[in-house]
Amino acid sequence: MNATIRSEQIEPTDEVDNNLAAVSEVEEGIREFVRNDIAYLRRPQVASPETAPQAPPLDQTSESTVNSVNSLIQRVAGTSLAEIEKLISELESLRDLLHAEGQRVQREISGYAQLSQAAMKSTRMIADNVTQWKRAADGLRNS
Repeated sequence: MNATIRSEQIEPTDEVDNNLAAVSEVEEGIREFVRNDIAYLRRPQVASPETAPQAPPLDQTSESTVNSVNSLIQRVAGTSLAEIEKLISELESLRDLLHAEGQRVQREISGYAQLSQAAMKSTRMIADNVTQWKRAADGLRNS
């Protein structure tokens, strides 16, 4: 068999470290976003509805945090999608290899079966000829 399949062990690489760092960045960005988003809830409530503050407008830091979180999520998702696509293409190539090898094995088995049948026919013919020669020799001895 010409194709060899080797087992690959997953070892920590720089790419894995970068992914972990990106995930940590995303988590930190989400934490910061949530802190900024719910900060107004921590402020004491004013009893009078006339003096109650309206929902705070989205300030520049909150908006930049949201954009930062979005870009981090897209970076992490992009890396993951690229890895998934790479794995899918590797699996497809392995499937094609296995399909081709399966067809090759079927051809080899078919060839072996034909060779085996030819060998059986040859052996039967030889055995029949030997039997005929034996009878002829026995007939010559008896005469």
